[in-house]
Amino acid sequence: VKVKRKVQAAGTTYKTCSTCNGTGQVTRVTNTILGRMQTASPCNVCGGSGQMIDQKPADADAQGLKVQEETVSIKIPPGVVEGMQLKVGGKGNEAPGNGIAGDLLVAIEEKEHESLQREGDNLHYDLYISYPEAALGASKEIQTVSGKVRIKIEAGVQSGKILRLRGKGIPSINGYGKGDLLVHVNVWTPKTLSKEQKDFFEKMQGDENFEPNPEKSDKSFFEKVKDMFS
Repeated sequence: VKVKRKVQAAGTTYKTCSTCNGTGQVTRVTNTILGRMQTASPCNVCGGSGQMIDQKPADADAQGLKVQEETVSIKIPPGVVEGMQLKVGGKGNEAPGNGIAGDLLVAIEEKEHESLQREGDNLHYDLYISYPEAALGASKEIQTVSGKVRIKIEAGVQSGKILRLRGKGIPSINGYGKGDLLVHVNVWTPKTLSKEQKDFFEKMQGDENFEPNPEKSDKSFFEKVKDMFS
């Protein structure tokens, strides 16, 4: 990633602070009714660094630093989530006088996928199939995070069926395996029909083979949702 950070400008030199003699602190002695009291505080001239700028280029600020754009290589671990912060040591702003540089904090922002929806370590995919495919079965290609895979749709599949592809989800940020890819089967109902198609479905009206006849093994929508979150 490209970042802008403050770095020490070339040609900047420092000298020992004459006020604190390089200690970064000034000592004050005051007389009280209890006697003489000695207190130490950061030097207000050098800000506690013990150094003062001797020379600096014209494009540097009062501390001898200038803003520079830099490309920083960041390793993104698998399983990161929205809002997580990654720390890159030593890639923040530099400190005046060759001090220790700060850290770069990178906030993770997830970009929405066009066909996959994330839920924790699991992924969801909506698969739409036609009436003929639902009745006869089909082989369909679907998208995963690691590429496309082909799955088999059994003949007579019902709309709302959830196929679980184990290990095809997101890796756990804690390193405990991977989530699953849940494929939601949706039988697509055509919005317009030709005369021939209408004639066919009109003939099938009342045919007992086309009448809904769910078996006990066919779970309801609420049972599927319950299983999905269990």
